[in-house]
Amino acid sequence: MSTTVRRATLATAALSAALVLTACGPSGDDAAGGAGATPASPTTSASTGPATPTESSSPTVTTTPSESTSPTGTAAPTATKTVKPTTDPDYDVFPCSTFDLTFSASLAEKTTGSYLLKITNKTAKPCRVLGHPIVTFGSLGGSAIQRGTAPSLEDSIRLEPGASAYAGLMGGPHTGKAGATVDSIAMTMDTESDLAQKPLKASTPGLYVAPDKNSVTAWMDNAEDALSL
Repeated sequence: MSTTVRRATLATAALSAALVLTACGPSGDDAAGGAGATPASPTTSASTGPATPTESSSPTVTTTPSESTSPTGTAAPTATKTVKPTTDPDYDVFPCSTFDLTFSASLAEKTTGSYLLKITNKTAKPCRVLGHPIVTFGSLGGSAIQRGTAPSLEDSIRLEPGASAYAGLMGGPHTGKAGATVDSIAMTMDTESDLAQKPLKASTPGLYVAPDKNSVTAWMDNAEDALSL
């Protein structure tokens, strides 16, 4: 064989080997990665993998108790307000009757024969003094006429235990006609009711009683006012 043919044959064999190596070798991307590259982890499909819990699917829901609820879940107790009664403090103060009182009469002015009448509450409770005293003259008929105007019920005297009230009994002039003298008088109270009373008596030596002339004032809380009308 000639030298020229042998060279051609060797060149053809070398080219064939190069083509075989090129076809079997790694691709450009594989070559860039090199033999030490770590394979990528497999991607898990969203439809097959476990779902990640979101904030709205938290397994535990905690409710904060309100201010009006106690820690144990029972309602807080409601404060009880004490309401004071509005009743009139005098609602149980009844009119004074002769059973509640002591009675006396003392000569206040000799020339006119006027007497100061006095009552005192002998009980442990207050009572209300109403109107004028009802005064009769011993065995004589009739009674003393009312002198002046009595206070209203709202302004009447609240007679506390041991306290006194006063009225003035004015004597009549000695005309010598159809008059008489008496040594005592009797008194009952105005109770604005038909309550039975026992008349209280007081000594009035030489009291002259003239028809329709003797008068008595309303009850007052002091002696001076009782004798000034």
